[in-house]
Amino acid sequence: MSIYTNAKYVADMVDGSTTETMIAVSCNIDGGPNAMVSIDPDNTHYAEILKQVAAGDLTIADAD
Repeated sequence: MSIYTNAKYVADMVDGSTTETMIAVSCNIDGGPNAMVSIDPDNTHYAEILKQVAAGDLTIADAD
């Protein structure tokens, strides 16, 4: 199991929308440099992030 820290949502305007859409989670994985994890249920890192959030081991901060 990887350790995720400093998790924060990343938002962007997608497809000409006027509202922001969460597109990724910015975080450190196993103490490494900042990584961008796409919000995709098939992404193994994103799936693990959601498991850790559900377990109460990780909180994802709101996007700026």
